[in-house]
Amino acid sequence: MSEFLFDEFDAVSPAAWKQKIQVDLKGADYNKTLLWKTDEGITVKPFYTKEDRKNTSIQLPKKGFNICQSIFIGDEKIANSLALNALQRGANSIRFKATTPFNPKKLLKGFAGKTLLYFQLTFLDVEFQTKLSEFCDSNNTFIETDIIGNLAETGNWFYNLKKDHLAVEEIVPSSNHCISVSGDLYQNAGANLTQQLAYTLAHANEYLNSFGAEIANKIHFKFAVGSNYFFEIAKLRAFRILWASLLKEYNVKNVPAHIFTQPSLRNKTLYDYNTNMLRTTSECMSAILGGSDTISNVAYDHIYHKSNEFGERIARNQLLILQQESYFQEAHHFADGAYYIDALTHQLAHNALTTFKQVEKSGGFLKQLKNGSIQKKINESATREQERFDTKEIVLLGTNLQSNAADKMKQNLELYPFVKQRHIKTIITPIVRKRISETIEKQRLDNE
Repeated sequence: MSEFLFDEFDAVSPAAWKQKIQVDLKGADYNKTLLWKTDEGITVKPFYTKEDRKNTSIQLPKKGFNICQSIFIGDEKIANSLALNALQRGANSIRFKATTPFNPKKLLKGFAGKTLLYFQLTFLDVEFQTKLSEFCDSNNTFIETDIIGNLAETGNWFYNLKKDHLAVEEIVPSSNHCISVSGDLYQNAGANLTQQLAYTLAHANEYLNSFGAEIANKIHFKFAVGSNYFFEIAKLRAFRILWASLLKEYNVKNVPAHIFTQPSLRNKTLYDYNTNMLRTTSECMSAILGGSDTISNVAYDHIYHKSNEFGERIARNQLLILQQESYFQEAHHFADGAYYIDALTHQLAHNALTTFKQVEKSGGFLKQLKNGSIQKKINESATREQERFDTKEIVLLGTNLQSNAADKMKQNLELYPFVKQRHIKTIITPIVRKRISETIEKQRLDNE
């Protein structure tokens, strides 16, 4: 029946579509009226056809996405209880955040070896990380060791360049997944999509250069997803193409990128905070359709409230609704063959590869960090984005448009929601995560 139906209609070429549009424009210029250019240098057309499709094979996950609950380890017993509760209520993976070593036996009681685990450690301790890897199922455990990411974000090594690299060399043999690349840092600091892809790839390439291509399967990636729905889908798909292309140069095959994704904090707001739920829902959809392996949602009150049962439950349930009620469990292939997304994917990949090559030609990511070039480029992008927000070209509803004057927040702050000033000596200029609504929110708080 379907063949008969489509045989009823003649094929229409892109040229015919464009000719029809030009007639309907009644003399208006097609290029000026209907084409628009993004910060990434991508020209978006009013329509796409099969001629825009590239049919590139992308190494997507073999199964649907994992729902992850993020938990801070203050006390192992409490963190264990929170993890068990989250697993009972729909999560199938846990990401623990720790600032000091902890007792893994006490922390993982009741689910050790049964659950996909991530450990975000803000310290570097070879003995502890080796023991942690030995205790956990190494195939199911991802330890986020990112010495370059720590340098980029804090401005300092954990110890120094030599000691940090020696520590990673000792950690690598003990774990299957022990090196992470913090691509989320660049998004939350204001980098555009091309920069995010290029810098994340160059960041990973530093590890390949330092420790050899054989550690490629030990690297995993963290991304933050913003509100540019189709572009964010394309971004994640583009990165898989870029990673495969990079590994091909090292003669490494069949090592797909493992991608852990969270919604961006850059566009989350203090006022009209319930709107954050709409933003994170859209962003989680992009993460799913983009082919993320694991997604950890952020609560609507994440920026100003301490972690709480209600906020975390809502955030987790957003993913459960998408997975179970919206039939997104196996949605990582839905974008395959989509003309628009395919075109965006390859344009982003092409532009990012060009930027990546420029970084490598200039001495590599680490050298560019040390001389401040990466920071300068990100700051330029962030400044342009901030200017568009200030002029309401970028709209955050309830904040810079249709704000509610009766909305008061000063008494609700449990956490400081703005960038904190750090008065420490650094060896490089750090890359700073910052929300675009901070300035206007400070003004509103001062006037309450």
